[in-house]
Amino acid sequence: MKTLAIIGCGRIASLQHFPAISQIEGVRIKYACDLIESKAQAMKDKYPTLVENVITDYKIALADEEVEAVFVLTPNYMHYTITMDALRAGKHVFCEKPITVSYDLSVEMAEEAKRQNKILNIGVCNRYNAGVEKLKNMIDNGELGKVYHIYCSFRGCRSIPGLGGDFTTKSVSGGGVLIDWGIHFLDIALYLLGNANLVSASCDAYCELAKDMKSYKYKNMWAEDTMDVENGTNDVDDFISGYVRTDKASISFNGAWAQNIAPIEMYIDILGDKGGARLQYGEDFEFFDGDTLEASKPAFEMNNMFIAEDSAFLQAIDSGEKTKTYIDNILQSMLLLDVLYKSSDAKKEWHV
Repeated sequence: MKTLAIIGCGRIASLQHFPAISQIEGVRIKYACDLIESKAQAMKDKYPTLVENVITDYKIALADEEVEAVFVLTPNYMHYTITMDALRAGKHVFCEKPITVSYDLSVEMAEEAKRQNKILNIGVCNRYNAGVEKLKNMIDNGELGKVYHIYCSFRGCRSIPGLGGDFTTKSVSGGGVLIDWGIHFLDIALYLLGNANLVSASCDAYCELAKDMKSYKYKNMWAEDTMDVENGTNDVDDFISGYVRTDKASISFNGAWAQNIAPIEMYIDILGDKGGARLQYGEDFEFFDGDTLEASKPAFEMNNMFIAEDSAFLQAIDSGEKTKTYIDNILQSMLLLDVLYKSSDAKKEWHV
């Protein structure tokens, strides 16, 4: 029986990780923790046979020798402190994406995990998506030939989350659409390329459509309950564009929480000299064969990637396996975010 503590009971916890963990056998959640007690209580009410205690101070869970592992599902800026405290308390850690708000702090977290000999996995869930895995297998088997470029589109229309709240406050989130949505798409790209190493990157980041928060009009807004246009902050990117060089292929991207173009475009194009593919984010993909000039949708069984990633973390605690979402395997993705933001700030290409 694995004894866990869940630290942070907000959206990603309530919508994804609590439901996923509830489907995994041999697990008990001894503590659901959140600074807002009602959020943790809501999880106990929803999962009364799974969640045992509600707390607001995560250090209570870290002091409990029964707790073997913790899930850190808090706002980005809290990832570093809680994860470091948990590792030093002898706990294995699953930390949601991004690792934290900077690359340097992410490296510190990786070093602490090694020092404590503990598993530290990061929640880049798409590495457990069946479609991504099928596509990676095809790439690794040479079906696309030499992959020379990947293009990522993560563009929504007028959908800035929680305007004025944590999502749009850089000191809390570390950034905007790039660190929120872009981390998933760019991590998929690096994963498909076999954890490619960065060479250089160029990026432009914009905060344009809600400079006047009170007059901002939106089509949809998740985390609307955290919106604070009267007294809050919006100092993060709502549109991002960039070009990346790696030792294996180039990557380009456009991302938008908000743009004045209506279609939502969430996909990744993989260009190879024998074939190409377009992966619809979170869905299936179409493969174009350069020999037959025909398009097809490869068959695979869609899975619940959150159940898969949470299960892999819990299994790694026993096996000691450094899985594909172990922190060392995600550091290049965090480095890429860091380099892209530096390039944007400096208004020039940034070399690694």
